[in-house]
Amino acid sequence: MTIMDLGFLGTAVERAGPWASVWIDATYDTPDAEHRRELTARGSRERLGSLGADQRTREAVYETLAAPPRAGVSGRKAGRYVLATHGDIVADLALAGPPARSGETWSALPRLTPLLDGLADDLPCLVAHVDRTGADLELRDGRSHPLGTVDGAATPVHRTGRGTWDERHHDLAAENAWEQNAREIARHIEDAWQDSGAQLLLLAGGARERHTVRENLPAAIAERTAETDHGGRAPGSGTGLLERDLAAARASYERESTDRDVERYQAGGTPSASDLETLVEAAREHRIDTLLIHPRGGALAHEVWVGTGPDQLAVRSNELKSLGASDPQSARADDALLRSAAANGARVVTVPDPGQAPPGGLGALLRWSEEPTPAGSLS
Repeated sequence: MTIMDLGFLGTAVERAGPWASVWIDATYDTPDAEHRRELTARGSRERLGSLGADQRTREAVYETLAAPPRAGVSGRKAGRYVLATHGDIVADLALAGPPARSGETWSALPRLTPLLDGLADDLPCLVAHVDRTGADLELRDGRSHPLGTVDGAATPVHRTGRGTWDERHHDLAAENAWEQNAREIARHIEDAWQDSGAQLLLLAGGARERHTVRENLPAAIAERTAETDHGGRAPGSGTGLLERDLAAARASYERESTDRDVERYQAGGTPSASDLETLVEAAREHRIDTLLIHPRGGALAHEVWVGTGPDQLAVRSNELKSLGASDPQSARADDALLRSAAANGARVVTVPDPGQAPPGGLGALLRWSEEPTPAGSLS
């Protein structure tokens, strides 16, 4: 199960297409890697041409794919996703692994469903490397983005372990300083959490330090917090083991969060939608909180109609014209709903088990139900 964050699209969802979407196996770990990249880039350019893509966009895609991928991709099993329009590269993303099948599309909307599994390892996670004197913060979303250092102002922080009056006084001062530094670290974590868009916090360091910091965090962050003994501030704290624990924390969070969403959807107590017409209407009205997708569901490829804006989508073309779209374009239902999710901040969750998935592979938890018009009122 995967929770997908579409924030990387930014304002691209507002741009008019058509769009070139390319997803490929980028495992270039052999001596002939450069030659293989060239062949792949050339093939994608030719296939986009056969689909009707303009020359500027085809060449932009070719030049991007022929160049080495960004750091951290080459030399391991990996995939790559490129999105382009009107000669501009809008996204060039490393995927967690090669796609089951490479492909290219030239369509009214970006083809986003191939990203559902590929971005699983990129769930934004705030990592805090803590000790008694402060913390180093970083955001991990496929890359590492340093977010600064917290230097605790209070001293001393180390206990003596002895029992004389002087030592007890020193130990009490150390405990107070420790608590004060933990509160300062927690305050910086809260600020970084709000600014970074992180969905998970990993506290790395000693057990006592982690516990004290976690106690000072707001409940909403503490409940999304995992801990590890590895990757503290001291030299040689076990970076490899930290990576393992980070991957495990992400997988556990995604599994538990998705299970809760599926249970809420199946229980029926939360406003939800399952048929395509209701989903499209809810997307248009910004009512979708969580979009649930089974990647091989039959409804994903159903035809809908879209305009240039993410709120311009409808099941029928004449309905879309009444919404102000002068030139309705045919699109896949999953592309239209994913574009809407990106524009309106909805979560996207894949449900690979067809027994748990919504009918046809598309469903949603809604922010609110549509209120029926009171009898006798004017509309």
